[in-house]
Amino acid sequence: MQATVFNEKEQETKQIDFTGNSVKELLEYLNINPETVLVVRKGVVITEEESLQEQDCIELLSVISGG
Repeated sequence: MQATVFNEKEQETKQIDFTGNSVKELLEYLNINPETVLVVRKGVVITEEESLQEQDCIELLSVISGG
């Protein structure tokens, strides 16, 4: 599957080709801890269980916490 991924933390957009089809598999492929990012598709936050489609455009937004 091919997808376009924008990583806010790295300010980088890349085209990737991976064998999975879920958000969880995408994050594993990119070696990203799912607790550190929000995954957004078409302006909507999606969960790890969501399926991805060929040519999806995904944004990875950093989760920031403070106190």
